[in-house]
Amino acid sequence: MDVHLVSTNPATGQRQSHHPQHTDAEVELILGRAHHSFRAWRKVSLRERANTVRKLATALRARANDLAHVAAVEMGKPITQGKAEVEKCALCCDQQADIAPALLADHPIPTEARRSFVAFEPLGVVLAIMPWNFPFWQVVRAAVPAILAGNAVVLKHASNVTRCALALEDVFLNAELPTGVFCVLRLDSSRIPTVITHPAVQAVTLTGSTPAGRDVAAIAGAALRKTVLELGGNDAYVVLGDADIPHAARICAQARLVNGGQSCIAAKRFIVVESVRNEFEELLLKEFAAVRLGDPLDPSTTLGPLARADLRTELHSQVTRAISAGASCLTGGRIPEGPGFFYPPTILTDVTPGMSVFEEETFGPVASVISATSENEAIDLANRSRFGLGAALFTSNSERGAEIAARRLEAGNCFVNSGVRSDPRLPFGGIRDSGWGRELGAFGLREFVNTKTVYVA
Repeated sequence: MDVHLVSTNPATGQRQSHHPQHTDAEVELILGRAHHSFRAWRKVSLRERANTVRKLATALRARANDLAHVAAVEMGKPITQGKAEVEKCALCCDQQADIAPALLADHPIPTEARRSFVAFEPLGVVLAIMPWNFPFWQVVRAAVPAILAGNAVVLKHASNVTRCALALEDVFLNAELPTGVFCVLRLDSSRIPTVITHPAVQAVTLTGSTPAGRDVAAIAGAALRKTVLELGGNDAYVVLGDADIPHAARICAQARLVNGGQSCIAAKRFIVVESVRNEFEELLLKEFAAVRLGDPLDPSTTLGPLARADLRTELHSQVTRAISAGASCLTGGRIPEGPGFFYPPTILTDVTPGMSVFEEETFGPVASVISATSENEAIDLANRSRFGLGAALFTSNSERGAEIAARRLEAGNCFVNSGVRSDPRLPFGGIRDSGWGRELGAFGLREFVNTKTVYVA
């Protein structure tokens, strides 16, 4: 086992920092402190918890520039996108703090009893296993609802964004959250099983790959730990013949390229009715051509590097395998020379089922265009996936679009004439190989609670 967690600047390929892993004894102390803090935190009133989370929102906004800089040099996020991510975290804190006191209060249910109600009680210590791609947002959206419900949260972040994890821990402490209610474990993935099964840990939330989700689900299931799993996606964006094509192309480009395409909820497969395919491809090419690939610390950069060298290697393999299988490359598709882990905006067309980019999750700036002869075929192709995180539909008939999104597209999040995204006000999660459980909104607030029936005769 490497005793250090290494951070590499993806724009240069240079190692920039390393952090010692916690020893087994330190892990025991941290989990013990988290459990002790939970016992006190659960007794704090809902309103006081909400006020503390509002202070967290203020602290996040005050540190936005610093946090965005750390994300830029540690995982390659363009600085402007990093600031937007921190602001989204602050908005989540404000919104969840606003709704928590009412949604977590005792809920009366009339029966023949003198009094009967449902109480929402915290579970204990929640282990949050989080990825590198949104190093602040993924953590906040998982941790804040759990903390508002009275739980403590222990973060095991991705090893390559340890500086982001420690910076976020500092923000939580500066927001006057009691010590131990939110804390960081510096561990590599091989040591996660012993934390999941630790007596202090009562639940696990994971955002990550489908294989990681299966591993965590197996360990947590054997230990009877509650889980929320937000896993991979291969989101389909369906463009019907009556769609506003310039609007669709603009939104599709944004949804594919945001965060360098490194998002489970990013657009990946563009399924276009044949009658509008040529127009869509021409406009998508223009949108991709306008992207500025470069230094993530430069405010004018809109597309930074991929986060790691191995991720670029895998993405390029998916592209080359698709081309070998018959796909055509309209732009990009070649690894640029020079330092860092950059990959150009790439559009593949003539993509069909069975190709790598149709079947697999592509984590990078690669768009796959699939032709459909009709609306029905387009929807069938969208649903032909083992994943089920997000889907979008473009049509001028918004009522029909809503009906298709609600009844025919198979995913946890279906958007009409808009890119799929997470929103603190709405539940977020997937089906099938994209996981289970929900984050955010009222449903996320009640994921890590004991929904307790109280009956007074």
